[in-house]
Amino acid sequence: MVKLTKIYTRTGDDGTTGLGSGARVKKFDRRVEAYGTVDETNAAVGLVRLSTQGSDIADLALVDEMLARVQNDLFDLGADLCTPVTTEPLRYEPLRVVADQVLRLEAEIDQLNVYLSPLRSFVLPGGSAAAAQLHLARTISRRAERIMVELALTPGEHVGSEALKYINRLSDFLFVASRFVNGRGAGDVLWVPGLTRP
Repeated sequence: MVKLTKIYTRTGDDGTTGLGSGARVKKFDRRVEAYGTVDETNAAVGLVRLSTQGSDIADLALVDEMLARVQNDLFDLGADLCTPVTTEPLRYEPLRVVADQVLRLEAEIDQLNVYLSPLRSFVLPGGSAAAAQLHLARTISRRAERIMVELALTPGEHVGSEALKYINRLSDFLFVASRFVNGRGAGDVLWVPGLTRP
């Protein structure tokens, strides 16, 4: 159980931060960058929920339920990344993203996608506020994925396979959700190649 009694500790004044394992690393460490960008993704999802939470529109309410689960998953993912695999014994069992979380996200992608017609062009972010916000969250999650993949390929580092799968599926989910809240694709803004060229 997390218990926060004091917000500032001064321990980071030297430019370091503590990992879940107790190790201290620079605040610009790639692992810190990875879970920090996951946190940024979560904040962007929170902005989406300003447009979906409490909605009496069934499609928005459905996506909001899914986004609430995603926000919790993203904290799990951050905890997973914050506690690197180590040979040293820990005082607790580290939280890891598991296959069921990935499978649930895949099922929710399929649940929404069944209502969408195939695309014949790329989609521009927009159409509705919720859709535009979902696209922003999607692009941030893609950045998180790039950092996580780089971290996973760094000698001496480890990122769990389910964590990598989850962040990859998340951007797909956010894309499909953006189309779903755009009138099930009817409000999508399509890219017209070369539209503004003379």
